[in-house]
Parts: sequence; structure tokens; C-alpha cells
Amino acid sequence: MRLYADGLPAVASSTMPLAIGAFIVPLIVACAMFMENVDSTVLVTSLPVLARDLGHDPITLKLAITSYVIGLGVFIPVCGWVADRYGPRSVFRTAIGIFMAGSLMAAASTNLPLFVAARFVQGIGGAMMVPVGRIIIFRSVPKSDFIRAVNYLTVPALLGPVIGPPLGGFITTYLHWRLIFIVNIPIGLFGIWLTNRHIANMREAHPGPLDWTGFSLSASGASLFMLGLSLVGGALVSNSVSVAMCVLGAALLLIYWRYASRVERPVLDLKLLRIPSFHASVIGGSLFRIGLGAVPFLLPLKLQEGLGMTPFVAGTITCASAFGSIFMKTIASSVLARFGFRRVLMFNALLAGCAIASYALFTPDTPHALIWCVVLFGGIFPSLQFTSLNSLAYADIPSSDVGRATSVASVVQQISLGLGVTVAGIVLQVSHELQGHPRIVWTDFWPAFLSIGLFSLASIPVTAKLPHNSGEELARGGRGQA
Repeated sequence: MRLYADGLPAVASSTMPLAIGAFIVPLIVACAMFMENVDSTVLVTSLPVLARDLGHDPITLKLAITSYVIGLGVFIPVCGWVADRYGPRSVFRTAIGIFMAGSLMAAASTNLPLFVAARFVQGIGGAMMVPVGRIIIFRSVPKSDFIRAVNYLTVPALLGPVIGPPLGGFITTYLHWRLIFIVNIPIGLFGIWLTNRHIANMREAHPGPLDWTGFSLSASGASLFMLGLSLVGGALVSNSVSVAMCVLGAALLLIYWRYASRVERPVLDLKLLRIPSFHASVIGGSLFRIGLGAVPFLLPLKLQEGLGMTPFVAGTITCASAFGSIFMKTIASSVLARFGFRRVLMFNALLAGCAIASYALFTPDTPHALIWCVVLFGGIFPSLQFTSLNSLAYADIPSSDVGRATSVASVVQQISLGLGVTVAGIVLQVSHELQGHPRIVWTDFWPAFLSIGLFSLASIPVTAKLPHNSGEELARGGRGQA
């Protein structure tokens, strides 16, 4: 019998009806995820104004996004172990507290290094909130209500990108960007109160020792490589220091790769990449996500710095992609059932890459309504690709390896998204310097959009190696999840 931390039997339903428990617990987790999603989408709309306040050009603020992703990618692999070791309720409310602390640090930041550090702290909190929240739902909700409970979690994923950009644009245009982070505080405090009141601290058997060696190698290697790449061409450190960080990070990751092949249960089990469907989902998906990860950074920047829009107008246009994503979620299962994973992943990657590259065609004379419609369609194809990639990842994974597969997939996904921002920033910076403009203009952006569109196309050769019947059972069952 599973026990609470206080030794009582794990019968959370004794304190509330099962139907209420199946609603309130997922709602608490969903609120935390909503806070995280809105925070991320709010920020990208405010980057140009924020950059000027901190005394840097907007391209340099890619560090604010990359540092958050590094925090996510580094700590996601150990979340399951930490939740089992200390109890999911304790870890979940601590994660909310860490996210709030990072928010306060960001709101009080007066220079770029402090702001980057604050975003990293937020990333640590975000890394624990989402996976641990899912663990709480799995352990707290009866199986008969599990599907309905999980459906509640789609709400923040859908609403965050819709609400975030216009909200961030409104706050930045008419108030002050620091209020973006202050908004998180009352939401976080309410979330901690609800967690204490409605979530039990159920513990499993002791998870055993953590692979500290593997965690240290992978975490330090990924952090140094990503941070070094983000600092290339910036004003914070010299290029020689940036390159040295990249080389050291790559060396540590190589050492981890060799280490992981020799130990029984590494923190990130790379041997799972030998499974064809998982390999296509993770490796092909990482190339695709490099392209898509750059869009939330590049598009608001072009709309404001290149086309002269206010943050609020840019936010109302940026959120159009979320509506396209919502529409595709309603038909994704039917599309996969009709065409299969392999054909969808190949042809849809081509369409998504072209959609991203088309953003390079926006000029100051392009009507706002036309831009909005193009961005709307630009959200349809990535949504289908993400649904396909995330579903295919588990098509051939044994149930005993689902947890380890999730860790590998989640880390690679986050690193890919961060690389997208970094690559786009570097290409934009090079384009700007080569064209010799005193400030960023709209013609500086087309090489960056073209480059990230090509990354999406680069995933096609990987997914083309899939057997024709890959994920056939999932496709026919119509169970694809975004």
C-alpha cells in the first residue's frame, strides 16, 4: 500500500469526492503550466524594449531565452528521481517557489547578466513544475478519470501562446515590461496554497542513487556548449572565451556519451536511440525544432524592429500561429490515420519549412491582415509535426523504458529549441553586420528565416528512413497527442 509522508494510507479521495479530485488536482498543475507558458510567450514580445532598457541590442537578448531553455534541459532528467526521493507535493511547491524567485529577480534586473541568471533560475523551476505535475496527476487521480484529467493539461498549452503575446505587448506598450514578471507572484502564491490544501505528498519506494557522474557531465556539457554558442559575437565576453566554452562543453558531452554506453542506468540512456522510431522522432525532431524554436524570437523582433510595429500590435499578430495550432489539433489524428507517420513527417516538414521561410517576405508595405493570415497558416504545419513526432516517440518503446525515453526526448527537445534561437541570432547578427546598417532593419532578417526554414527541411532525410508502417497502430487508433 502506498503511504503519505505522515504514514496514513494513500487515499486522497477520503478528503474530497473522486470527481472533484479528478478536477482540482489537474487544475492546480494546469495553472502552474499556464503561468510558465504565458511567461515564456509574454517575454518574446517585450525583448526589443527590454533590451534597450538594459543597454543592449535586441539580438543579444537571445541569451534571455537560451538561459531559460538551459535551465529546463539540465534539470528535467532528474525531476522524476527528486520527486520520488522527496515527495511530489514538496518538489512541486518548491518548483513554483523557485519560479517565483526567478520572476522577482527578472523584474528587479538592472543589467543583462543578472537578467540572464534570473531566467536560468526560472528555467530550473519550470523544469520541475511540468514533469512533477504529471507525476502528481498519475498518482492522485483514479484511472477511470485519468484521460479526463490529462485533457485539462492541454488548456495551458493551447491558451498560453494565445494570451501571452498580446498580453506581453499590452504591458510593454502601455505599462512597463517589469510587470510581466510581477504577474507571476500572486498566481504562484495561490498555486502553493492550493497545493498544500489539495495535493498529498505520496511517495514511492526509494528510487536508489542518482547517477551524479552522468548528471554532472551532461548538465555541465550542455550548459557550456549552449551558453558559449549564445555568447558568440556578443559584448559580454570575447569570442575566444565563447569558443573555448563551446569546445569544453562539446568535450564533456562526448565524455558523457562514452560514459553512458558503459553504465547500466545512466541519467540519459542514449542506447534508446537505436530504436528506429525513437531515433527518427528525437533526431529528426531536433532538426525540425531548431527551425521552429527560432520563430518566437525572430518574428516579434522583425515585426517591431524591422516593420516598426508596437509590441502590442506585434503580439496580436504573433498569437495567430496559436489559432492555427489549435485548428490542426482537431484534425491531426484523422490526418495521421489517412496518410501515416512517415508520409506526414516528410511532406509536412517541407510545408512547415516553406511557411517559416515565407516570413522573410514581410515588408513595411505588407498589410497587417495578410501578415496575420500567413502567421496563422504558419502555425498549422508545425502543430501537425509536433503531434506526429511526440506520438511516434513511444510507438516502439517498452513500457519499462518510458520514463528514460521521456528524459532523453525532453532534454533533446529543449536543447533543440534553444539552438534554434541561438542559430537565428547568429545569422541575424552576421546579416546585419554584412549589410552595414546602423540599426536593425527589415532586410536584415531574410537570411535568418531562410536558414531556420532549411533546418526544418533537414529533418526529411532522417524521417525518410522510417519503415512505411511505422506507428501504424497509433495512427489507426487516432491517439496522436500534441
